[in-house]
Amino acid sequence: MVRRSVAGALSICLAAILWGLDGVVLTPRLYALSVPFVVFLLHLVPFVLMQPFLYPTYGALRRLAFADWLTLALVALCGGIVGTFSIVKALFLVDFNQVSVVVLLQKLQPVFAILLAAIILGERVTRRFLLWSSLAIAGAYLLAFGLAVPAVGSDSRTAMAAAWAAVAAAAFGSATVFGKRLLQVLDFRQATFARYGLTTLLALGFLMLSGEGVPFASVTPTLWVLILIIGLTTGSGAILLYYFGLSRVPATVSAICEMCLPLSAIILDYLINGSRLGPWQWVGAVILMFAIFRVSVPPAKPSSERAT
Repeated sequence: MVRRSVAGALSICLAAILWGLDGVVLTPRLYALSVPFVVFLLHLVPFVLMQPFLYPTYGALRRLAFADWLTLALVALCGGIVGTFSIVKALFLVDFNQVSVVVLLQKLQPVFAILLAAIILGERVTRRFLLWSSLAIAGAYLLAFGLAVPAVGSDSRTAMAAAWAAVAAAAFGSATVFGKRLLQVLDFRQATFARYGLTTLLALGFLMLSGEGVPFASVTPTLWVLILIIGLTTGSGAILLYYFGLSRVPATVSAICEMCLPLSAIILDYLINGSRLGPWQWVGAVILMFAIFRVSVPPAKPSSERAT
């Protein structure tokens, strides 16, 4: 049991570090391509690579009920299309200038996940949640803008990047809620395979309807190598590690392990891009991380209640 928990915790930590690596080092270097095309490629390549290993999933998909397919569609739409589009757009906007800020803002995801769970699943929103989520939003503001009033003009790339990062957090939070429902009928490997497959089809449909088509000729050999690395590591690889770990540890442990993401993002952004957070941004980052931790970890039950 201990080995199972340790393996799960290490898997989530590694997945979080890989996501930090992706947000700071890898995905921003695809800026030469359009955002919708990047979303398509980041799902197509991993889905193709999964075929030799996870092809039996097609049999499991044929047995899904209509409600299960609807849940899968919502996961693909929220987590795959909207979430990935938004975070890639935010990363492109900052142009390697404090990429870690965008990655940290994405950590608002649990706030949106709990709110959506209250709306869809009828879970109660407590005063404790409202307190810590409000503090998390305040921390996110300090992280993005410090004590300054954000410029909201069309040329304010920082404000736009922050807004897109918040949209990504909301989308990924929604995908988390729907993903819990999907894991009731599919295991973590099948869920990953299905999510990437359906997202690829949705992204392809969007490209064709927009008139952009599928401009594979615009992808240089260097970019193909980068996309392949993302697909094998920070893309499907990280999601597989995360689902594997999540099935072996409680949500409280997962919330602690996921703190490896912001830590790795700040370190990598400094080492790779030379970006440093200002004093008030550090204050905001600490407030945000502490508040998100308190949101994610349920309060301890009284000893008398635990004994019953």
